[in-house]
Amino acid sequence: MNWQMLTLVGEDRPGIVARVTDALYKGGCILGETSMIRLGGNFTIMMMVNGGQSEQALASYIAPVAEQLRLRFHLDPMHGGLHQHRIPNFQVRVNGADRAGIIASVTGVLAGCGFNILELDSDVVGSTDKPVYIMTIEGYAEAGLEVLESALNQLESEEIDVHVSSIETLIG
Repeated sequence: MNWQMLTLVGEDRPGIVARVTDALYKGGCILGETSMIRLGGNFTIMMMVNGGQSEQALASYIAPVAEQLRLRFHLDPMHGGLHQHRIPNFQVRVNGADRAGIIASVTGVLAGCGFNILELDSDVVGSTDKPVYIMTIEGYAEAGLEVLESALNQLESEEIDVHVSSIETLIG
């Protein structure tokens, strides 16, 4: 199938999802996996789109809506298809004094264990004087819980509090 990854970014406001998906529907497109989130007052959308048309045709459906809503959009051809969603088997929770390099430190250790990040959410809480960085990561690894915990223990010296737990998913 002729999939495109459509990315849109702009100031958050009501109706973005409705307008974008309506334009794609009217253009004869189907949607695959999507991810939509509000970050820092902005809204971002990533979605797999397939209409069997060229990139130019797909852009012609979305450009008028993007212009009206003052959204920037980008299209990338991609390999992939439906029903290829990987189920996470581990969750990692991170807390620490906000500083540069926390994400790099944690994800570097996880990558060394063969951990595939499927979703990462983060925020800064606390006060301006004492900001605290929090992050939740869901992913998949063949390595066991003990291997991940042991590898992440090295971050204690960096004053990063990290907890990893198994995710039990019931299917069927």
